Amino acid sequence: MKVTAVFDIGRTNKKYVLFDEKYQIIEEFAESLPETTDEDGFPTEDIELLTHWVQNRWSDLLQNPKYDIKAVNVAAYGASLVHLDGANKPLTPLYNYLKPFPEALLAQFYNTYGDPTRLSLQTGSPAMGMLNSGMHMYWLKYTRPDIYSQIVTTLHLPQYILYLLTGRKVSDYTSLGCHTALWSFEMWDYHDWVKQEGIHKKLAPVLASSSFIYRHGDKGIQSGFGLHDSSSALIPYRMAVKKPFVLLSTGTWCINFNSFASKPLTSYQLERDCMNYLTPEGSGVTASRLFLGREHDFQVARIAEYFRVAPDFYKSVAFNEEILKADTPPFYSACMTGNGPFPEANTQEWQISAFASAEAAYHHLLKGLTDMLTVSLQLVGINEVQAIYIDGGFARNEIFTRLIARNFPNHSVYATDLPYATSLGAALHVTRPQTFDFLNEIREIES
Repeated sequence: MKVTAVFDIGRTNKKYVLFDEKYQIIEEFAESLPETTDEDGFPTEDIELLTHWVQNRWSDLLQNPKYDIKAVNVAAYGASLVHLDGANKPLTPLYNYLKPFPEALLAQFYNTYGDPTRLSLQTGSPAMGMLNSGMHMYWLKYTRPDIYSQIVTTLHLPQYILYLLTGRKVSDYTSLGCHTALWSFEMWDYHDWVKQEGIHKKLAPVLASSSFIYRHGDKGIQSGFGLHDSSSALIPYRMAVKKPFVLLSTGTWCINFNSFASKPLTSYQLERDCMNYLTPEGSGVTASRLFLGREHDFQVARIAEYFRVAPDFYKSVAFNEEILKADTPPFYSACMTGNGPFPEANTQEWQISAFASAEAAYHHLLKGLTDMLTVSLQLVGINEVQAIYIDGGFARNEIFTRLIARNFPNHSVYATDLPYATSLGAALHVTRPQTFDFLNEIREIES
């Protein structure tokens, strides 16, 4: 059977997915790998374990007589770098993007390169410490200079996985444009600070969206260049939907992509968690984000405890318009200080005791969250498009989708059941079919 293989590397699950020629999933294998710690004791991905996992799975697939692998690609989480020595072996742990960034070093950086807001606007990247992978490189240069001097090539994680599969070392636009602080959206090149530090010399060559033939013995396998996972999930929609739209990619974070608006960010947007991404072809995407899934889970746990109901009670709560008509106390977030469209610190707690039931509290939790999300969507030009597509876990939440449709009565709102959007995007990008249409798998939401 002719298949396309995609290695989809998440923080929690590592998996490969095999697609047939009609992009139906033939096989999926997922595994959770234990973490380790870096030299400072901070938890992180075990790069040695991950390396062996990828190599072993790929070897098994290549030798499996059931499959004729015609193409391969990678999607993986961003803001993570692998530094290779002269023997192409990782020199350091895969440092966690949540690792604290030293305040003194941050001050040194801005004393050298100027105003943080100006730099963030130019790079389309809010200042987020190690979540800016460029700052990861700066940190390594000044805190581990002996190791930094041994680096021959630095790869973002998706491209490191690709290197394990094919032996090809590249940089791609989706990883460079993912809040790295490396890329200048004004100059469409590495930012001047990157060049002054010589960091760009450590990075693999940037190649425009394309593919190459990887040779395995006498067999040729078409390979992509690897993709940042969020950008990969956008690809099926960009291929299938012809009119301008915004994609809500929901999960722990809700990231809102408008690939039809790539204007430079304003300081107002930047302060409210907006950023720029790049498509695989190198064009700009404006995005905003909200810690929606984390807030949802935190407040659901509070509701369940207060009303003494099962932790997953919300899964059976049906939409009830009458509940939403009740006059209730305002919603206050607990997990969004410093992120999202309301950067001001919040000191008030949402009063669950004001509700008569867990069902009522849950309705108003989602009303509060979707009202915040509405503001976040307005930051990325939602009124300049005609349609909203909701992808991910919240696409299956009737209350959530109905409230989004109610907040945007002039838009067509669709929920999609595309559980493998990230893997599918990577498969589509390497094989490049003339047409692709999954629109029969979506449902339009009534307000």
